Amino acid sequence: MFKLTILTDPDTATGFKLSGVDTYIANDPMEARKVLNTLINEDTTGIIAINEEFLNAVDDRTRQKIDNLYRPIVVPLPVKKKVMLAEERRAYLSRLIRRAVGFDLTLRRK
Repeated sequence: MFKLTILTDPDTATGFKLSGVDTYIANDPMEARKVLNTLINEDTTGIIAINEEFLNAVDDRTRQKIDNLYRPIVVPLPVKKKVMLAEERRAYLSRLIRRAVGFDLTLRRK
């Protein structure tokens, strides 16, 4: 069975650890890249949820490898920075959806 793995910063790791999820901590993007490359090559990893700031810092070679992999699936974890304006929230959510499903969706308010 494949497992969910979290790769995040020390501030957000505690909650994931308390839930029982395999959690890896990185203090900076460089450390996260090393851990991510290790996790990608593990046979038991099904999904890697990684701190969005860390994922944005991944080099092009690793990004291409992630995009071409069938498994594990690598998804961004939104970081704790606050998005203030409604338009920024919509753009942020659209970016996450585009990354997850591969195409743009328009978010409208009813």
